[in-house]
Amino acid sequence: MDLASVDYFTDPSLMADAYDYYEAVREKGPVWQEPHYGAFMVTGHDEISAICRDPETFSSCNSFAGPFVEFPDEPDNPDDFGALIEKYRHTFAFSENFITFDPPEHTAHRALMMRLLTPKRLEENEAFMQRASDALIDRFVDSGACEFAGDFAQPYSLVVIADLLGIPEEDHRVLRQRVVEQGPAGKLGKIPQGNILGFLEEFFTPYIEDRRREPRDDVLTAMAHARFPDGSLPEVIDVVRVGTILFSGGQGTSARFQIALLKLLAEQPDLQQRLRQDRSLIPDFVEEGLRFKSPTKVNFRLARVSTQVGGVDIPAGSSLVLLLGAADRDERRFECPAEFHPDRPNAGQHVAFGRGRHSCPGGPLVRSESRITTNRILDRLDDIRISESHHGPPDARRFQYTPSYIMQGVEALHLEFAPL
Repeated sequence: MDLASVDYFTDPSLMADAYDYYEAVREKGPVWQEPHYGAFMVTGHDEISAICRDPETFSSCNSFAGPFVEFPDEPDNPDDFGALIEKYRHTFAFSENFITFDPPEHTAHRALMMRLLTPKRLEENEAFMQRASDALIDRFVDSGACEFAGDFAQPYSLVVIADLLGIPEEDHRVLRQRVVEQGPAGKLGKIPQGNILGFLEEFFTPYIEDRRREPRDDVLTAMAHARFPDGSLPEVIDVVRVGTILFSGGQGTSARFQIALLKLLAEQPDLQQRLRQDRSLIPDFVEEGLRFKSPTKVNFRLARVSTQVGGVDIPAGSSLVLLLGAADRDERRFECPAEFHPDRPNAGQHVAFGRGRHSCPGGPLVRSESRITTNRILDRLDDIRISESHHGPPDARRFQYTPSYIMQGVEALHLEFAPL
């Protein structure tokens, strides 16, 4: 692959499979500076883990904006961009949401989210997952076919996260429509601008304002009255933004991962049968799926100070592109990384959810959804296979891929099966 001619952020050929690109970059070493934006592409597992765990050196201010950041001024010290980051971070895409914050602000806002993801609440949500999965399967099981993305994965992920947040069921349809209209994050060739979740903030704000005025015995009230670790009451918008990022990540990311898991099962009858016979393998199957085909391809950081990563000099102010999918196929960490093994002993060492203080707090939720989905699908559908009339024969498959440099997956997955 001629890396000089491939722009990771605009090239549509990478939508279907970016792994050849990852391997070409890896051949340059665990860190390589690409020629289009001067960003440093990081493929090494150890290097990405170290970057994620070092917020003092690497800021999350560009965690959505990526390499598309500019500073109008020059720093007083070219080896320290800390002051400029604080001065201009509000100009970066998604700057109002806590995923772009650094400690201590990030710590306080993340604590609000963790008040929602308690073991008790997650356990209650699992019971809902069981009911929701069966209700959706009921709609198509007798037909012997489905379009899994639209018939199951997308509505399932939406109602699960909506239930976790306490959104009334009668509002789920409106919420789903808004999500569909927005489309995926990180669209190819499009520089991110502003607050991409503003449409969700408009949806969530009236709920929080209402529960502040008139508390009820529900999850939204618990959200509305949650406090920062220092005991202070957040502004309404702070609570709303915690809810919107949890919803956005939980809905879009989880749906794509459910689709990826079913695609793996439909393509491998032997794996399908193995999991049917030994359900204890399903948690490991999920972890290996996260390693092998994580729905999130990249994350971003910005170097506060001049430093080194993987033996490469990183000037202060540089953007780093953390290629999570590449790190999860790092042969220094995973044996035969391009092969899928549902019983891989160290699959759980993947970085699909990141590392450190910005690791995805919804990881347990995705794991629960995936485990329950796989079990219920295997309970009720037999001989699951990809529809050749829609996607072509095994040696010439046709899929529509998510047009994003952040997310990966197929937009539709037509399956055929025998009802059980």
